[in-house]
Amino acid sequence: MDKEFEKALKFVLKWEGGYCNDPNDPGGETKYGISKKSYPNEDIKNMTLERAKEIYWDNYWLKADCDILDFPMNLICFDTAVNLGVSRAKNFNLVNKGWQDYLFLRIEYYTKLKNFKYFGRGWVNRILDLYNLIRKEENSIKNDT
Repeated sequence: MDKEFEKALKFVLKWEGGYCNDPNDPGGETKYGISKKSYPNEDIKNMTLERAKEIYWDNYWLKADCDILDFPMNLICFDTAVNLGVSRAKNFNLVNKGWQDYLFLRIEYYTKLKNFKYFGRGWVNRILDLYNLIRKEENSIKNDT
């Protein structure tokens, strides 16, 4: 696992958090963003952070090709893969016209989901947080040169 993955994982875990079993969440029982629906053989309630990291590395970071993307696309694709699935993350990456466009594609997608009324505010706030993190990082890089 590398530094870029660790940075992206930190962002994801900020939003995914600990254990929950929300009846409005189609993933069902979830911990660290890992759902019972996607991982029926995992003991979600007792999942360790280390196990979650392994799943994220193997099944999200690598499968969404984040290891070959530059910042900020690696972060955005990883977060999208976790929140919306690897195939959708890769599809958004094929049709976007830049990282800001990619974030708008996500917002547009969220608004069409039936559970937007339950989770929409959180999803949009997550996008805004991601946007602000990327802008901050870009400004930091710009000031270093």
